[in-house]
Amino acid sequence: MTTSIRPKSFAHVVYRTYRFQEMLDWYVKVFGGKVQYQSPVIAFVTYDDEHHRVALLNLGIVVGESDARTPRGQPGMDHVAYGYRSLTELLGKYVELKAAGVLPYWCIHHGITVSLYYADPDGNQMEFQADSYASNDDANAFMHGPNFELNPIGVEFNPEVMLARLRAGESESALLLRTEHLPVSAIRGSMMG
Repeated sequence: MTTSIRPKSFAHVVYRTYRFQEMLDWYVKVFGGKVQYQSPVIAFVTYDDEHHRVALLNLGIVVGESDARTPRGQPGMDHVAYGYRSLTELLGKYVELKAAGVLPYWCIHHGITVSLYYADPDGNQMEFQADSYASNDDANAFMHGPNFELNPIGVEFNPEVMLARLRAGESESALLLRTEHLPVSAIRGSMMG
């Protein structure tokens, strides 16, 4: 009997809002937080040594599908995120879930994380991620650099290709660094079928 790969941490929560600045001010005030990054579309807040614990999506600018299965046009929780210890562990979880018939609806290299997004049977969304940087100082430096400003959402990737590169001996550190910054991915919701 094999054991399931489990996350090492609960990483963050993302909320959709039409009250972007009001929500940002509220989370900074309530958690004694600090804004790590802010653009008109997205903001990241932390209250500890993690690069972000709360993120806010500005629905005034980003409005996607809105129906009972993917309520992107409605304020509320977008997704919760769980951190894995390494890219090897994250891709191992991908293989484990694929064997069980569970596939991600979005595979995205955010720059600060490599992430796989899944949706449960009710459409609740979750992100499984591996940090791209060994330290939060390095992740924060990337978030304040020109490549994150160019693309704070990320670039989609094929987990099968990344897994093959890892198995062929390419280092995790090389795969974790985002070297392609375009095209900017559309923000995707659950793809239930």
